[in-house]
Amino acid sequence: MKKIILAVALVGVLASCTATEKGTAIGAGSGAVIGGLVSHSWGGAAIGAVAGGVIGNLIGRSHEHRGYCIYRDRYGRRYEARCR
Repeated sequence: MKKIILAVALVGVLASCTATEKGTAIGAGSGAVIGGLVSHSWGGAAIGAVAGGVIGNLIGRSHEHRGYCIYRDRYGRRYEARCR
């Protein structure tokens, strides 16, 4: 019963987040679990949480800019604009 209440609370918290925040939270949680299972230590879980959080943040940010593409100008600089 406690696990169900905890799961419902977690879903409620994530429901009010942006895509970037959701991606960061899910990535950090997943990374912590995987890092802990692979290394069997708290340090591995911490490293996994940081790495998962960074990757989740990047994925979440990409979902907020749907319809935008990254282009390069003639000088090699990157910029975002609507996809053609």
